[in-house]
Amino acid sequence: MRNWESLLLTAGLVNKLDSRSPSFRAERIWFPGGSAPSPLRAIIEAAMARQKFMLSEFPWDERHRVNSVEEVLTPALVVYPDIVASNIAQTLHLLGGNADRWRAHIKTAKLAYTLRMLVDRGVRNFKCATTLELLVACRSGTADVLFAYPAMSANARRVCEIAEQFPDVRISVLVENEEQMRQWQGSAVGIFLDINPGMNRTGVEQNHGHEIVRLLRGVGDAGLEFRGLHYYDGQYGGLEQRERTAAANAGYHRLLELVNEIRCSGMSVPEVITAGTPTFLSSLGYEGFHGKGFVHRVSPGTIVYCDATSLAQLPRQCGYAPAVLVLTRVVSRPHDDIVTCDAGHKAVSADAGIPTCVVVGHPELTPLTPSEEHLPLGSGEDKRSPQVGAALYLLPRHVCPTVNNFDSALLVRDGEIASVERVSARGHEGPLLRTLGWTPSPLLARKSDS
Repeated sequence: MRNWESLLLTAGLVNKLDSRSPSFRAERIWFPGGSAPSPLRAIIEAAMARQKFMLSEFPWDERHRVNSVEEVLTPALVVYPDIVASNIAQTLHLLGGNADRWRAHIKTAKLAYTLRMLVDRGVRNFKCATTLELLVACRSGTADVLFAYPAMSANARRVCEIAEQFPDVRISVLVENEEQMRQWQGSAVGIFLDINPGMNRTGVEQNHGHEIVRLLRGVGDAGLEFRGLHYYDGQYGGLEQRERTAAANAGYHRLLELVNEIRCSGMSVPEVITAGTPTFLSSLGYEGFHGKGFVHRVSPGTIVYCDATSLAQLPRQCGYAPAVLVLTRVVSRPHDDIVTCDAGHKAVSADAGIPTCVVVGHPELTPLTPSEEHLPLGSGEDKRSPQVGAALYLLPRHVCPTVNNFDSALLVRDGEIASVERVSARGHEGPLLRTLGWTPSPLLARKSDS
């Protein structure tokens, strides 16, 4: 099979079940020099772009084996605590042993078990995106949690309830306009101003200095405590490391200009939060964050587990390894060069595109377009493809929503299942505030209390 044909299959843009079909044969043309005319070139380039910043294969590692696999219902989420501990240790090493510099995002960790591992190793500062994540974080021994999402209305009131329930946890929230700020008046939460670094998802544009200074004066006038700036530059993940660092540093220069403008207005900036996993190293290496009179923290979350994207972004010498895989089984062979496993997009998230994962130890298998419960794997002309019933281990392209797909996880050490742990912060809390007098069902109550 030609390279571009394989890419088309991977992208799900041709008949993936029968490479000998007339519709597929119509595209079976190889062009001199490996080039192809538009619109085919555009299709190929789109497929290549989706794969450029994720691993295309990952070798087998005996640490990932599950010995009693015949007893496991698939698909199953497998967490390897020893590798989680190693990834945490590698991160702390890069931080110079200073755990206080890490404000870990728990959207990846999700398990109270993993949060306690972080806390036990000195990580006390966190950020989260849902009220359930906030609740689980507060129950897991954290000291300082930023609710890093623009909460409004009932969601904001729920954050206030949790802050009242856990007065010993320092809880902060994001604000980007006066309407958001007013709803926190009279509460115990602190305020971070959310800055838009060009990702255009949330926040005030960082070149709107006058507006930012006005908002910060309003924070003080409302009797609220300003705790710092939140700056998530997650838009650079698709760049090579050198380009990524250059782009991130340009943003950090502008961010420091903003800090200076705030100071010139007579206010201080206690903390500056930057960087998820893609710009983690860029942010650590930026000299401008040192000795500037504020606490600088980075907030990567994915590095706790790692996935096929983050492992492509982080240099191998950093020592990170996959701490979460999805265990699946081959359930069908619908075609000579395709096998299908039971890990569709309800198991391995497809939010980052296709392919959704890498089949560990099987470079001959290419994940194709999944459906809800099925994931076809193209094997091309390779005769080593696994038989029906064989167990496979999948490294997700995006581990965060993949973890969120599961109610529970198998914890595996040295091949043995050590325990089954609830994915405590999966999904969201129940849809109604309890102030309405509504009583949740026993199932929902157990989830909220987990």
